[in-house]
Amino acid sequence: MKHYKLLTPGPLTTTQTVKEAMLRDWCTWDDDYNIEIVENIRQQLVSLATTQSGYTSVLMQGSGTASVESVLGSAIGDSDKILIINNGAYGKRMAEICHILSIDHTVLNFTETEQPDLKLITKTLQQDEKISHLAMVHCETTTGMLNPLEAVAKICRENKIVFILDAMSSFGGIEFDIADLDIGFMISSANKCIQGVPGFGFIIAKQSLIKATKGQARSLSLDLYDQWHTMEENNGKWRFTSPTHVVRAFAQALIELTEEKGIAARAKRYATNQSLLVHGMRELGFEALLEDSKHSPIITSFLSPDSDNYNFKQFYLALKSMGFVIYPGKVSNADCFRIGNIGEIYPEDIKSLLTAIKAAQFW
Repeated sequence: MKHYKLLTPGPLTTTQTVKEAMLRDWCTWDDDYNIEIVENIRQQLVSLATTQSGYTSVLMQGSGTASVESVLGSAIGDSDKILIINNGAYGKRMAEICHILSIDHTVLNFTETEQPDLKLITKTLQQDEKISHLAMVHCETTTGMLNPLEAVAKICRENKIVFILDAMSSFGGIEFDIADLDIGFMISSANKCIQGVPGFGFIIAKQSLIKATKGQARSLSLDLYDQWHTMEENNGKWRFTSPTHVVRAFAQALIELTEEKGIAARAKRYATNQSLLVHGMRELGFEALLEDSKHSPIITSFLSPDSDNYNFKQFYLALKSMGFVIYPGKVSNADCFRIGNIGEIYPEDIKSLLTAIKAAQFW
């Protein structure tokens, strides 16, 4: 089987050692698994998220969206209301979850190339006293947009709003302290910047807020409190079948994050990759969808060439034949494609990709 570099926002290219960590079978009842692996992961996640006390973590089987649904479906009580900030597919998905679960919510919609309007957010919170929570995506991988985390966190603090942050594609790849920002719930996934493989997500939250979700869940398998309480009381035991191989791979990925000198060093590598990518693509005649000030170091959208010779499927297959897999566009009003640079990707890989794009000659 031919291997290629995944230039996507997750699943992403993993190390050989992360892959090899899945070659051993584990028993979900064994202390070697629950205490030595699961509990260690939970503690490390909190340490990566903040240097302060009062936070805890819980692992949740399924996709990253399952973890988002777990938080929204458990944290928002019947008398609460949540404000959803939407400027892409994943903000929209949170709104869809609230609609399906009959959660009282309102949505502030912005275009996919527009950052949220801070004044409008403040005005909305002040005009609707029922709003108790706010949810926003940090890195909106629809476009590669990096939303204003610190500014929105400040608005939530000033208005005594619980901040729910979807940090799916940013946690582990961008430095921030959730306690400094007073984030109530932060959600991410194993197959993103920690560089594990798909199979579970995780929530890092104020312990007091998780305790307050008891009895509020709108789902059995995604009950945030019950999942957390079971792990707390049973040394890392999952309520239902644990994705053991994926969890063990994640434990190895955490070791490798430490070996890379932590989030700061990884963030620097990702930022270097992204800068090199954008500069090289511009030299080849491509234009980025967003202004540079809005870019994240995670993934970048590029406008498709205005040429009769260009066809994304052919372009994609040509690059795949040379060892690289990119993403199609996801923007409703622009013809574009996306290139990610997280995972086990280094500047020399970006340089090789640029050489392959030049050789593809589809524009």
